[in-house]
Amino acid sequence: MSTLAATPVGQTAALPADMPAAVPINGLHHFAWRCRDAEETRRFYEDILGLPLFHYIRKDVVPSTGEYCPYVHIFFRMTDGSCLAFFDLGDDVAPAPSPNTPGWVNHIALAVDTVEQLEAMKARLEAHGVEVLGVTDHRVFKSIYFFDPNGIRLELCAQLASDAQMAGEQKGIHEKLAAWTREKAARLGRQ
Repeated sequence: MSTLAATPVGQTAALPADMPAAVPINGLHHFAWRCRDAEETRRFYEDILGLPLFHYIRKDVVPSTGEYCPYVHIFFRMTDGSCLAFFDLGDDVAPAPSPNTPGWVNHIALAVDTVEQLEAMKARLEAHGVEVLGVTDHRVFKSIYFFDPNGIRLELCAQLASDAQMAGEQKGIHEKLAAWTREKAARLGRQ
């Protein structure tokens, strides 16, 4: 749970002078989610998407909390070394969608190198009976959307924009966010 206090719209929170500096975050180590069945999930991520099963953990007690909960934790590795990971809690229950969030919001977006690869993966998924939405043009990248066997929405993306174009996209980004924050506050009556 965050301990950050609300900062008035358009202002940056002042940090104490003795606040330790942030250290560089080098990338994603893993993103973990619940799955209904570890083998069903393995078949989808390894056999269809081509992500190798990289690591397996079997425990009865959660190391971080000490809570008793028998589980299997499986990891699928991507070419950059990061992983998608899943917990099978042994009860055949799939993760429930968030009741206050539209189904298109929470998703995992994964990168491929080219639009041709994106189209090839769309064809591969469809050949395995997976329903795919897109190819969708987002101006700086194109993507496809689909669900894994656990109901988790996935997106595969192919970058279109160059590094220079993306640097240009960052110009004024804080001002744009501040404008959105003011618009939202006005709409919600929190001016």
